Amino acid sequence: MTNDCILQTQKLSKEFKGFVAVDKVDLSVRRGSIHALIGPNGAGKTTCFNLLTKFIKPTSGVILFNGQDITQDAPAQIARRGIIRSFQISAVFPHLTVLENVRVALQRKLGTSFHFWKPETSLHKLNDRAVQLLAEVDLESYADTVTVELAYGRKRALEIATTLAMEPELMLLDEPTQGMGLEDVDRIRQLIKKVAANRTVLMVEHNMSVVSSIADTITVLQRGATLAEGPYAEVSKNPAVIEAYMGSANNELVGAHG
Repeated sequence: MTNDCILQTQKLSKEFKGFVAVDKVDLSVRRGSIHALIGPNGAGKTTCFNLLTKFIKPTSGVILFNGQDITQDAPAQIARRGIIRSFQISAVFPHLTVLENVRVALQRKLGTSFHFWKPETSLHKLNDRAVQLLAEVDLESYADTVTVELAYGRKRALEIATTLAMEPELMLLDEPTQGMGLEDVDRIRQLIKKVAANRTVLMVEHNMSVVSSIADTITVLQRGATLAEGPYAEVSKNPAVIEAYMGSANNELVGAHG
């Protein structure tokens, strides 16, 4: 494993009662890059994410992070190493303000999330950092807004801020633009590019215009196996990939830059 490779899988596989969901996947995520995992429905993308964050255990294969074997790590150990999956630790407190949600995430990072008996003044020292994080996701002006009142796209931006509060070295984004209108998609796309400037991002994403415009490397999965890997321009011309995306999705794949 080279130094510029932050995450690597070797023949990573997962079987469910004879069904092979992930089939000998070799993944190499370069440090400081945005790496997208794409593929038709049922290709094994989410299962792959669940294996990386140890929500499910691999049947076989190896996962390396910064050169260390983390295959047997528990989910909490994975998070402590700096692999944080967004939207699994999303802003789950709709009736707290935007600022309070980020502060709760900062408390989690400090391991003080359950010290509810502490006076609230002890939390104020976290406010400066929380405001910094809100600025990073363009939500400064919403700091005092109750989260339930946020528009959907801004809720997703808040979820990215709560993820950043955990100081991820590797940030896993699970369908970050799912269910969004064009304006929100564009905002989140720009946001991912911004927060990825000094981090590594691995994302599962259906929206090809997002993938084509921000991903450095794309891994295409089909039926749990790696079909192709490389930059978008190369992958989108691959006959096997075009065939996998037959129909409307195929047009979406090839025409994403249009």
